[in-house]
Amino acid sequence: MSISTNELVTRSRKLALPASLTALAVVGATLFVHQNNVPVAAETVSPLDNNSVATLTAMDHAMESLAARVTPAIVNVAVTSKAEEQPADMQGSGPQDLPPGLQQFFGFGNGGGHMQMPQQPELQHGVGSGVVISPDGYILTNNHVVDGATQIRVTLHDRRVLNAKVIGRDKLTDLAVIKIDAHDLPTIPWGDSSKLQPGQTVLAFGSPFGYFQFSVTRGIVSAVNRQNPYSDDPRKLGGYIQTDAAINPGNSGGALVDAHGELVGVNTFIISNSGSFAGAGFAIPEQIAKATADQIIKTGGVHHGYLGISMNDVTPANAHFFNLSEASGAIVAQVSPDSPASRAGLKNGDVIDQLNGQKMPNGSALQMAVADVPPGTKVQLGILRNGHAQTIDLTVGEYHGNNQVADNDDADGTADHGGKLGLAMADITPDVRQQLNLPDNVKGVAIQSVRPGSPAEDAGIQPGDVVVQVNRHEVDSTSQAVASVRSIPAGQDVLLLVWSKGGESYRVLHPDHG
Repeated sequence: MSISTNELVTRSRKLALPASLTALAVVGATLFVHQNNVPVAAETVSPLDNNSVATLTAMDHAMESLAARVTPAIVNVAVTSKAEEQPADMQGSGPQDLPPGLQQFFGFGNGGGHMQMPQQPELQHGVGSGVVISPDGYILTNNHVVDGATQIRVTLHDRRVLNAKVIGRDKLTDLAVIKIDAHDLPTIPWGDSSKLQPGQTVLAFGSPFGYFQFSVTRGIVSAVNRQNPYSDDPRKLGGYIQTDAAINPGNSGGALVDAHGELVGVNTFIISNSGSFAGAGFAIPEQIAKATADQIIKTGGVHHGYLGISMNDVTPANAHFFNLSEASGAIVAQVSPDSPASRAGLKNGDVIDQLNGQKMPNGSALQMAVADVPPGTKVQLGILRNGHAQTIDLTVGEYHGNNQVADNDDADGTADHGGKLGLAMADITPDVRQQLNLPDNVKGVAIQSVRPGSPAEDAGIQPGDVVVQVNRHEVDSTSQAVASVRSIPAGQDVLLLVWSKGGESYRVLHPDHG
């Protein structure tokens, strides 16, 4: 007997009455009927009239019409690729460079999210989804769906199965365009993801688990402008749409549409301990997807603009450290040497709040806006330096992967072991530098340990990180760092500039005051 059957049996037994009590209830009911001489008849519940359910049926009809309009433009994407050698115990492995969360999201083998991998597999099979974006066969999907593919087979809504070729891929946005030899295909019009609001109805289309082709789920926009949650490459663009419309393995590359049937996002990953739907799905917004697809179709590749900075969002917790009257904009945490930003005179601690006169509310908005600017284009940045407004002219460079810093790390925190920040620090000696593999240009004090449950741990500080500044003042020794922290009045937050994993970011710590 299965566990679920046992549970049903247990529930039934709990609801059963003792035999004596049951008999008494039957006799009582019989006596009551005879004494009152009233016949007993089962009550029939009549259906609700049309007026009572008019709103619900109207909504149903609208969703049916919407699904019927969009579904013909959704395709199933089946991929065969050469697999690299993997450890025998590797499970749920995805294409190369796939973050752990995406490895679970990409369905393999028989459509499930997990599969035992042989030690040296020759081929692996994946399933995903795609959206037809032009009548002549261009299809938008995720890069991680087709990465490394040796064969791509596309199943159309009319059940035709056609071979597809890759036109271009963009790892930074996790988008790709493939093409089939077909004409007069149904398409979905592009929407405007910048107008999405939390609570708005959206539908997700795709092929969950590979089996269930052309499925549709309904939900709402849970949030907009979500950051990239994975740490494999913090330079990846944010701005994700979060939705509770059910998204499962195999839905990668499928469409997220609004109530007008317009394409507002491309489903790309979920956050789930199990690898399946848990109420938090994420889609790449149309603002990024359309620009990327257009570039790929036109040139076969994507050229992203690049400033050469790492950023933090301005928050209510850190705004006063930069003499800001409102929590808006992107704080420059690091400027890469010989980058467009360094040549233009940007400094760490500057706050970028405008690009060509357009308001930049946070780092994600700035990152997306700059990524869409063609390299070589001159732009004007509006900045606040120590609270004073300035403009800086800058020529946008081109992003070339891991050789450049252009991330938006939105973490917060750091300090001394047993103290109010919860850090143990050490001077950076030649041995420490070699042990931590620190670049020569990294100056400050190294983190030896972090106390569990401390403000430093809450802020994401880890052993091996380096404190570069305390409250915007550089520190080059442990004694100087400790003195700086101790000089901060009780009850005040601490702003640290921290080097971690190749980049610098500002962290606000809320010290222990006990």
